[in-house]
Amino acid sequence: MQLGLIGLGKMGGNMRERIRRAGHTVIGYDRDPALSDVASLKELVGSLAAPRVVWVMVPAGGPTQSTVDELAELLEPGDVVVDGGNSRWTDDEKHAADLAKKGIGFVDCGVSGGVWGLQNGYALMYGGSDADIAKVQPIFDALKPEGEYGSVHAGKVGAGHFAKMVHNGIEYAIMQAYAEGWELLEAVDSVTDVREIFRSWKEGTVIRSWLLDLAVDALDKDEHLDKLKGYAADSGEGRWTVEAAIDHAVPLPAITASLFARFASRQDDSPQMKMIAALRNEFGGHAVESK
Repeated sequence: MQLGLIGLGKMGGNMRERIRRAGHTVIGYDRDPALSDVASLKELVGSLAAPRVVWVMVPAGGPTQSTVDELAELLEPGDVVVDGGNSRWTDDEKHAADLAKKGIGFVDCGVSGGVWGLQNGYALMYGGSDADIAKVQPIFDALKPEGEYGSVHAGKVGAGHFAKMVHNGIEYAIMQAYAEGWELLEAVDSVTDVREIFRSWKEGTVIRSWLLDLAVDALDKDEHLDKLKGYAADSGEGRWTVEAAIDHAVPLPAITASLFARFASRQDDSPQMKMIAALRNEFGGHAVESK
């Protein structure tokens, strides 16, 4: 089948290649002319036979909104827009409602796989009507990993990105657990080879995972991570996961703590720790360090 793909960065570019390898035609558009197959969204839409499927892989928020708005003026009834970026699920509901007024379908799709997706396939979580999903299904089949799993129709519009959001929240917590365990092992004098301990866990343990494999890969490149600064950004989905938990009164202590740990990583001189140090000094006479 034919697919229009908007956004050909690290994820989108590899997705285009994987879909083409599966025998489908992909016409890509990116703001970078060196990456694009066409010069504009109008040309992209004009190059596709109806009913069209156009997949959007641009940053969440304003860029996705403006792209969907432009597509709404270019596409026709029966066409389908897929948002494969990391949009908030509430934005999906708005996009679907706006496009439905013009008879255009909408599918939201959470995509996991990162830079390894071209080789290993992309885990897909998508939401939308059965009819709209059916129009995109050959592309889902081309992108997913080989085998029985890795692709799911999660529910109505918004369900795909909600599932991906929770997936990323769980990822935050697992990464934090590995990081805390690594730091503790590094801090103990009797432990002489933390990297090989992590490597040993790759087989036969209950905590083995792809993230553990990646941790070992990172330690192979920089055994004590001396080249890195202890700073970790967050993409926003961890925040949305915690906000959704509050809205639904669902306790998420591990995921919430892992998000706050990332915030703490951005403070070279933590204001909170200043208060902790001051209080310890006040009630117990504990030593404080001055700048």
